[in-house]
Amino acid sequence: MASKRPNPHFRAARRALLALIPVVLAIAGWQWLQSHPEHNPMAPLDLNDPPGWATRTKLIALRSDVDECRAVLDRSDIAFTVLPPTGEGECARPDRTQLGDFPLAPDTPAVTCPVAAALELWRRDSVAPAARDLLGSDIARIEHLGAYSCRRMYGASEGRWSEHATANAIDIAGFVLEDGRRISVLSGWEGDAPEAQFLRRVRDGACTSFATVLSPDYNAAHADHFHFDQDDRWSGVCR
Repeated sequence: MASKRPNPHFRAARRALLALIPVVLAIAGWQWLQSHPEHNPMAPLDLNDPPGWATRTKLIALRSDVDECRAVLDRSDIAFTVLPPTGEGECARPDRTQLGDFPLAPDTPAVTCPVAAALELWRRDSVAPAARDLLGSDIARIEHLGAYSCRRMYGASEGRWSEHATANAIDIAGFVLEDGRRISVLSGWEGDAPEAQFLRRVRDGACTSFATVLSPDYNAAHADHFHFDQDDRWSGVCR
């Protein structure tokens, strides 16, 4: 008995349906990305968006595009001031961006715009939640040791220039909570106390925003501070 062959119209309809599936999935995926810009690599970066799959890629792109970086700060309603360029040679600072509402102490130094953007994300996504979760308080001040220093690495007389020479780096020494407690990198790093857990969490959190993150785990020269920079030539160090 001859087998019944499928109706050719049915076969054509099935092929058409199968061909439509990738199109429907692509449309659904695009619509989802439109409502989740933090995952959309083509959506402009907004620092008010939650962190997503595309956030780090967009941050990396800012390291070589100061104009776009400042557009991101504007778009994100981040208060900042652009200061006149200064310096020359290896210590020239064409990008001097000063945050207007950031709890740095004893002052708010001018840094490069990519450092400024990373500081904002670090405070929001790492420092603030870690302080509440582990220490039960909000952050009042973040203490720093400086951003600009016209010198080579480790103050050597020769060799590679420090990212501090262009203020493309900042050193963080401690944190003061709203309840008055102070957490120092130098005295609080060791052990398992909540303060030590806080310091480790904010160090790890910085690695999603900055190109280079160095802590007491890196070497003795960083025993009393975290070093953050946005050097796009030597990115990926987080220790």
